[in-house]
Amino acid sequence: MMRYFKASRRLAGATLLSLLVPLAGCSLAPAYQTPPMLLPASYKGTGPFGLANPEAQLEQSDWWKMFGDDELDRLEASLNTVNPDLQAAEETYTQARDIVGEARSQLFPQLSAQTFATQNRQSENRLFRAGGSGPNVEGSVGYGAALSWEPDFWGEIRNRTNYARFNAQATAAMVASARLSLEVELANDYMALRALDSEHAVYTKTLGYYSDALKITQLRYSGKIAAGMDVERAQDQLSTAQAADTDNEAQRAVLEHAIAVLAGVNPSTFSVPPEDLARLTVPVIPAGVPSALLQRRPDIAQSERRMAAENAAIGIARAAFYPNIELSADGGFENSAFGGLGSLSNSLWSIGASGVLPLFEGGLRRAEEQQSRSAFAQAGDNYRSTVLQAFREVEDQLVLTNKLASEYDQQQEALTSALKVQDLALRLYTNGLDNYLNVTVAQGAALSSELASVQVKRRQLQATVGLIGAVGGGWSTADQPTPEQTVPFNPLALRRSPGDVREPD
Repeated sequence: MMRYFKASRRLAGATLLSLLVPLAGCSLAPAYQTPPMLLPASYKGTGPFGLANPEAQLEQSDWWKMFGDDELDRLEASLNTVNPDLQAAEETYTQARDIVGEARSQLFPQLSAQTFATQNRQSENRLFRAGGSGPNVEGSVGYGAALSWEPDFWGEIRNRTNYARFNAQATAAMVASARLSLEVELANDYMALRALDSEHAVYTKTLGYYSDALKITQLRYSGKIAAGMDVERAQDQLSTAQAADTDNEAQRAVLEHAIAVLAGVNPSTFSVPPEDLARLTVPVIPAGVPSALLQRRPDIAQSERRMAAENAAIGIARAAFYPNIELSADGGFENSAFGGLGSLSNSLWSIGASGVLPLFEGGLRRAEEQQSRSAFAQAGDNYRSTVLQAFREVEDQLVLTNKLASEYDQQQEALTSALKVQDLALRLYTNGLDNYLNVTVAQGAALSSELASVQVKRRQLQATVGLIGAVGGGWSTADQPTPEQTVPFNPLALRRSPGDVREPD
């Protein structure tokens, strides 16, 4: 019988553990700081936005409610609840937290239990038996435990844990960025859908106008006061508009399917009732001061946390230059039968320590350190690039929101004139004072102008959505989990906390 207690590697008892813990306190990672960025005092672009202090931000959630559309609210809520791409992104954060747990587990002693039972027989003609005295068959049974621990003298384990923590924070920011991207995409698609609804309304009104014009040409032709060419021109105008309206309906159906997928609904069972684009309001967006953008963009936070992780990786690489200390202690009881299980005469034990110091490895450690430093420099370059791209996006959207607002007013004036010319040309033709070619030109100009007004309104709304996305959609680094919050659970807890892992549907 054997009762076996084993501490393989890294432990020489509780007393030695208490002495070594204070020693395991240094870290070889460099002091971390983000690259300095020269930020402007204000944005160059101008537009319908409000300069604000860093606290004056968009609402963290439900920013789309600023447009005042209940259907858009419902779709965005559905996206945040059941969109499979978003849920898959959220699972990456769950996995990143578990990686933190794996790395952090090496800071704690590793305890396990074991048991075994064997029955053994040796050959009667084995080598060097020398007469063959003694039994050929004997059993061995036992149970015990194993305990191990590695003192983190050079901070390697803690830097590995920090590396995982910072990457988990970056993953959380990536999830926030993915969420915002999907919300913006859905809002843009919704604006485009409503623009198609408005265009359909324009075509419906125009088709009625063209039908009346066709009847007038037919009456004048039957009275022999107009040429047959006038009828054909009127018919061409009507048929062309009908074809364009049919294409509009096809585009709407395809766009509706895309919205269904974003909302996490099967396109076969999904529909959006038609509504006019004019129902959507253009909100005023608090763009804030430029310095606040660094705390409001999840992609910037993601890049910054990747850089912090690479800084911790330098500490991991530098720790490899120092000795790796391992402590071990073995003890237990062994016997050939169950009798005398805890007898002191059957006990055994051993304690020991070992250390490994790399002397020559062909430049392996140096290459690893240089690689980690280069990776940190690359992460810093990526961070600066992300910041510059963020400012470009904000400036783009500010310019668009401003110019499109003016363009919409100008287009409305042009539309008013085009409609007047259309009505005037038809009245002149009806009274025999003008030819139908001028009517055709005026009708085409009026239709183009009305469709252009709808498109400018759509672009104005989409530019506003783009500005919301460019300034972070109300997100801030305060919403990012702290390094401590990335730890998935308390390792001393016996049960998994509810919600640690989302169960499969």
